[in-house]
Amino acid sequence: MNRRTLLGAVALTALATAIPGLMRPALAETPATAPEVADLVIGNPDAKVTVVEYASYTCPHCATFHARVFKDLKANYIDTGKVRFIYREVYFDRYGLWAAMVARCGGEMRYFGIQDMLYAEQADWSGAGGAVDVVAALRKIGLKAGLTNEALDACMQDGAMAEAMVAKFQKDSAADGIDSTPSFVINGKKHGNMTYADLSKLLDGLLAG
Repeated sequence: MNRRTLLGAVALTALATAIPGLMRPALAETPATAPEVADLVIGNPDAKVTVVEYASYTCPHCATFHARVFKDLKANYIDTGKVRFIYREVYFDRYGLWAAMVARCGGEMRYFGIQDMLYAEQADWSGAGGAVDVVAALRKIGLKAGLTNEALDACMQDGAMAEAMVAKFQKDSAADGIDSTPSFVINGKKHGNMTYADLSKLLDGLLAG
């Protein structure tokens, strides 16, 4: 899916369509001032290398990256202070947007833990059936992560936040020329998906330079 098609799908499908039984139309919820949508950041803020990942919760290649590469990236580069890591959500469809809303519902402390669950169980919740079934499956993940039904309702009813999330995604992805996932911007240069061996070689070169 190219970027123009992606943005059109998000605008017409994700925002215009309410979450069944939960979300009221986003446009009716929009306040005078849009809510702030923070980047999701872990690692040393003063690290020599910054890795920005663009990924979608409904992208199988993104799930594979997080299963096969991200764990070692985190252990060997992020947790050791060598790399500052920024995760930016991409919304191919409304389900990916809803999953991101659930992940953000846990706040910064729980976000990456919920992310692990979303990717590990991607096939189950994204293929649960219709929209109502997907919402129910996402709710189960949120509950397993320690969120309450009340908190999940509040997060998934926040149409203004959904609209702000999509606006941020559109702005960031356009600025970085993102047209596929996962994509990476490493110290300002865009890269496609890669193995851990290739990523490690690239990072080691930047750290040594």
